[in-house]
Amino acid sequence: MKLEGKKIGLAITGSFCTFSKMEEAVSALMAEGASIYPIISTNVQTTDSRFGDTTEFISHISDLTGNPPILKLEDAEPIGPQGYLDILLIAPCTGNTLAKLANGITDTPVLMAAKAHLRNSKPLVISISTNDALGINFKNIGQLFNIKNIYFVPFGQDNAIKKPNSMIARTDQIVRTLEEALEGKQIQPVIL
Repeated sequence: MKLEGKKIGLAITGSFCTFSKMEEAVSALMAEGASIYPIISTNVQTTDSRFGDTTEFISHISDLTGNPPILKLEDAEPIGPQGYLDILLIAPCTGNTLAKLANGITDTPVLMAAKAHLRNSKPLVISISTNDALGINFKNIGQLFNIKNIYFVPFGQDNAIKKPNSMIARTDQIVRTLEEALEGKQIQPVIL
């Protein structure tokens, strides 16, 4: 159990269709003995969808992890100077968040957490879920692949016929990806 005792930030953005998978990922990480600190994007906090009530989801994630979520930009900033996370996971990571991260924009709690965490030269893991991964966001994925301390959960097309540009991470690979990233390695293969 390589994640035992590790402090993992879990930054959640608005790919609402993957929230049930995030709950499974949290359970898997907790089973490994990790401590999870949720960080919730503004869109997740304010947008209900056909996939459920976000207030209920946030409450459930907080209950699962045993930690209150970071909900404000200013509450995410101390992640840098305090340096208390071993690793940060953005899961799911939307195309919007990918684009902002690639361009240095920090206007949400998730992006501020990423910026603050990266300043400590610690690993940031991205678990993508975006309908435009092979479209307009392709360049942002490529750019992030070339940034030190950024790693990706393996991903692939989720529906090549109906959504040919869409890609989603294989959340069942999150634990292994985090283990590898903590050793400074990108899990392979990345594209499945």
